Amino acid sequence: MQPSAPSDHAEIREEVRKLCARFPGEYWRRLDAARAYPAEFVAALTESGYLAVLIPEAFGGAGLGLSAAAAILETIHANGCNGAACHAQMYIMGTILRHGSAAQQAEYLPGIAAGTLRLQAFGVTEPTSGTDTTALRTFARRDGDDYVVNGQKIWTSRAEHSDLMLLLARTTPREQVARRTEGLSTFLVDMRAAAGRGLTIRPIRTMMNHNSCEVFFDDLRIPAASLIGAEGSGFRAVLDGMNAERLLIAAECIGDARWFLDKATAYANSRQVFGRPIGQNQGVQFPIARAYAQMRAADLMVREGLAKYEAGAPCGPEANMAKMLAAEASWAAAEACVQTHGGFGFAEEYDVERKFRETRLYQVAPISTNLVLSYLAEHVLGLPRSY
Repeated sequence: MQPSAPSDHAEIREEVRKLCARFPGEYWRRLDAARAYPAEFVAALTESGYLAVLIPEAFGGAGLGLSAAAAILETIHANGCNGAACHAQMYIMGTILRHGSAAQQAEYLPGIAAGTLRLQAFGVTEPTSGTDTTALRTFARRDGDDYVVNGQKIWTSRAEHSDLMLLLARTTPREQVARRTEGLSTFLVDMRAAAGRGLTIRPIRTMMNHNSCEVFFDDLRIPAASLIGAEGSGFRAVLDGMNAERLLIAAECIGDARWFLDKATAYANSRQVFGRPIGQNQGVQFPIARAYAQMRAADLMVREGLAKYEAGAPCGPEANMAKMLAAEASWAAAEACVQTHGGFGFAEEYDVERKFRETRLYQVAPISTNLVLSYLAEHVLGLPRSY
């Protein structure tokens, strides 16, 4: 039986649009120039309850499904804003809700829902392993009532602006496990207690204002109670977060595509060259129309993935395809928008170049297109493993 399509959440979308209207392009350009964190925007989302949408009502959240989170993030991006400053709080949540203990949920979820705690950091990727997650080297050694953590993470976005980090580390050496996905454990690290006591954060300047960081662990002691689920079962626990992440990033890409298409269409209708609107020319029309078709098709895959996720059905193929197709659609729309604007597409005041840089990221993160294709080839089509 196929899962039913999730709600479109029209009322939520309308309220998010109103909130985004308070943060126009000037706000984001100012932050971009200073490489600053959008603290006011995140606070507004928190106060409105949008960042607690997945948290059960018993802990102060809205208790809604992933499709509600997707609607929020898509709308944020469709209105020229950027959800990257806070989207991790949504996709990390699945790991805590599905694998966290009752004590962990009671300790952390009310504060996250109220906005007194930020859960924004996802410590998985390492410099030497990249997307080969099972090859990570960060190690957590049990020592009495603590774990002692040593290692390094990279591209841990928002680490400077988070109170908690979901951390994936080895607890059993790779050579001592039968399968490489074994021996990995997930921890919820209180970064406030760890700062200066074995945890070091270094910002990385990138082409977009994404607040990315390197994180170093040097004999960092964390309580054994930080362990989420059973020791050694962390890879399976973070997969819930990864599928949610890919679906939510895909929703953001759909939002980006809508923004680019709206901008391109408006400009093509208003810009006059040779005595007529440039949108009358098929050379301008066709790229915009093709990007629109790509966006609509990708949106259908996002919705199918969300429906399966909310129904508790396996959704790995759909989550991966949604992310790849939506990222390609947003990039096609971005290209069409820049080309339509010509030289003005590179002018900061139009916001096109900023959004162009922001959406380019999702060709690479949170998983590259090549890894998606390899996954589909092996796990869906039954072709030999390529890596």
